Amino acid sequence: MREIVLDTETTGLDPAEGHRVVEVAGVELFNHVPTGRVFHRYVNPERDVSAEATAVHGLTAEFLAQHPPFGAIAGELLAFLAGDRLVIHNAEFDLRFLNAELKRLDLPQLSSDCEDTLLLARKRFPGAPASLDALCRRFAIDLTQRTKHSAQLDCELLAAVYLELVGGRQPGLDLAVTGVIAGALSVVERPARPPRPHAPSAEELAAHVALLAKIKEPIWMQSPVVSPP
Repeated sequence: MREIVLDTETTGLDPAEGHRVVEVAGVELFNHVPTGRVFHRYVNPERDVSAEATAVHGLTAEFLAQHPPFGAIAGELLAFLAGDRLVIHNAEFDLRFLNAELKRLDLPQLSSDCEDTLLLARKRFPGAPASLDALCRRFAIDLTQRTKHSAQLDCELLAAVYLELVGGRQPGLDLAVTGVIAGALSVVERPARPPRPHAPSAEELAAHVALLAKIKEPIWMQSPVVSPP
């Protein structure tokens, strides 16, 4: 089962007020295990970035102006998602922004099945904090690099959290990933080795006799022990 852990950073809180996506990232999972395939792009929002948003993710309009607008990366993003299941923390927020960007381009809205890990965490741990930070602390996932929000880092952390939320790493979870390689190896036919084509040579027989002569009291020369009747 292929899934994509997805996250965005934005210029503000509401696309209806003209706020835009400034960063988007995705991490590919296969049977809940990261495969190593990652999508990550910074996006020029073609507008200012609110001070509140910059305080959260550290991205400024000056930095983002060096990167392409959403329209230039939309095709790459959709190809990476490939219509597969999404895993998002507080999915409603990210999907609203991404669909608003796609609508501006007259592209189809995201309609993939989606697992909202915020709702999953609240269901599993009622009344407990369910932010990404809180869940990382609960599952002892290293947060030292998360000084600011980052779509790519947050995807990597959420992938680890999601694995714990669905039951934790178990020995069989990544068999489908490693099985692609193992399966390819298992179908390789090993040619049968032909039997020894000749009897021992005189030199080999002499070397064997010399080796046996060095063995003191070989067991095959000892009389068998006979148990009394």
